[in-house]
Amino acid sequence: MGVISELTLVLGATQATAELFEDIALILVVAVLAGLVATWLRQSLVVAFIAVGVIVGPSVLGVVEPGDELELFAQLGIAILLFVVGLKLDLHVVRRLGPVALVVGSIQVAVIAAGGLFLALALGFDGVSAAYIGVGLAFSSTVIVVKLLSDRRELETLHGRLSVGILIVQDIAVVIALIVVATTGDASGSLGSEVAWVVVRSALLLLVVAALMRWVLEPLLHVVARSSELLLLFAIAWATALAALGEIVGIGIEVGAFIAGFSLASTSYREAIGSRLVSVRDFLLLFFFIDLGSRLDLGEARDELLSALLLAAFVVVAKPFVIAVVLAAMRYRSRIALEAGITLGQISEFSLILAALGLSVGHVDDEVVTVLTVIALVTIATTSLLFSGTETVARRLAPVFARFEREGAVHGADERASPPEVVVFGLGRFGHRVVRGLAERGVDVLAVDFDPVAISRWRDEGVRAVYGDAEEPELAALLPLPETGWVVSTIRHTDTNLALLHVLRHHGYAGRIAVAAHYDTDAGRLGEAGADRVLLPYASAAAEVVELVTPR
Repeated sequence: MGVISELTLVLGATQATAELFEDIALILVVAVLAGLVATWLRQSLVVAFIAVGVIVGPSVLGVVEPGDELELFAQLGIAILLFVVGLKLDLHVVRRLGPVALVVGSIQVAVIAAGGLFLALALGFDGVSAAYIGVGLAFSSTVIVVKLLSDRRELETLHGRLSVGILIVQDIAVVIALIVVATTGDASGSLGSEVAWVVVRSALLLLVVAALMRWVLEPLLHVVARSSELLLLFAIAWATALAALGEIVGIGIEVGAFIAGFSLASTSYREAIGSRLVSVRDFLLLFFFIDLGSRLDLGEARDELLSALLLAAFVVVAKPFVIAVVLAAMRYRSRIALEAGITLGQISEFSLILAALGLSVGHVDDEVVTVLTVIALVTIATTSLLFSGTETVARRLAPVFARFEREGAVHGADERASPPEVVVFGLGRFGHRVVRGLAERGVDVLAVDFDPVAISRWRDEGVRAVYGDAEEPELAALLPLPETGWVVSTIRHTDTNLALLHVLRHHGYAGRIAVAAHYDTDAGRLGEAGADRVLLPYASAAAEVVELVTPR
């Protein structure tokens, strides 16, 4: 009987695994179809994936339930997303924008929370429910904003960095709000002692990470980077480990993952790590959007639709207005201030977590959770649909907000790294000589290779060099490519050069490209693929030898 019982358990587990696999396969197929429709309609994929969540959720097909295995994938996606965000914020950026983000984020949270509270009271909600709604409206979605900024390559712009800084301030405020709710829901809890204990644990975590940044991470990455697969594995392990520690100490998965990325932002490998994680991030975030959509109960939403739409309109209009006014008053140009404000015009997924926690401790009922869920979906969808026109809207409204500007306003034109005159991929024997010759002639050159030893050697000689693989799809978006100069690949692998040509053109690179090849047949393929010049080192050397030894 023991053997039979164990076999029954194994078969049951296998069956459950098979059913889960089938459900995920169905979700992915539906997501692809929805994505094709959204692309055809020129709409955001984010909206399409949220719609998929509604379709496969309890209200329609019932394939998934909120909080099941999909939530694990969603949390992993959020951790990787915030890790990549942290990678892009090195210390000098934090020193410059941190105080601004703290002031703007604090004022915005206070004003929107108060405005949302009074509006909810006017719509007939009781005091406690109105307070939850007001606080929930104050936070913007880190996941949505960072995803949209990443897709448009705007994380490195001034308004992108300001938006991320404000989001981090909001995330800290969310953690405090969650602690307050959890503690007030537990009669034995002490709010002051709980907050103090979280602060102590967070400080210890930051001290440990700071020590690792100072003495351990860079040397460790030199060793890990010898294998591109190991580098990717290390990055994911580091992101998830600190995300888990963040949850343990009380600051949350998101802040922990952000700290993990920030700890590597000053290393030589942040571009390579970021480019390798983009595809992983986008795949896992699909489940976040689906999980978010699956939480909507269409029946309950219908009853609260009018109130939710009015509150959503308040978020879409008031939050960008407050952020833009405060930023303009802090010497930022009205266009930059408006772009940052419009980007943050939605509510956060953490607003739903806060409402769910309030429901669990008996502060609010299902009505509040439903209202905030509808507001989240409406505002996220609105932001996603309008995001491509953010610059146009900001430019048209800039004259109206110009009255809030102060003298000496920041333009933000110098936010991107200055592009070199030439980018050289590959630091082998051929590439070494190319870089050496360019440097000796005073040409501003940027060298790219996946050999950490070669990168360190060239940096010691004063040449800009970064760790990266020419075949990485997102690497071109992370490099300061020249607008009128050259990109030169000394790598003589045709497939690698074809991939590089595709990536450069895909990301809108309009400069000239030279690539190396072994044979004339490969040169023809590369020329057809868009190379402006094909280099044949062996053919050139052979011609020189023939010319040298031919009798006169």
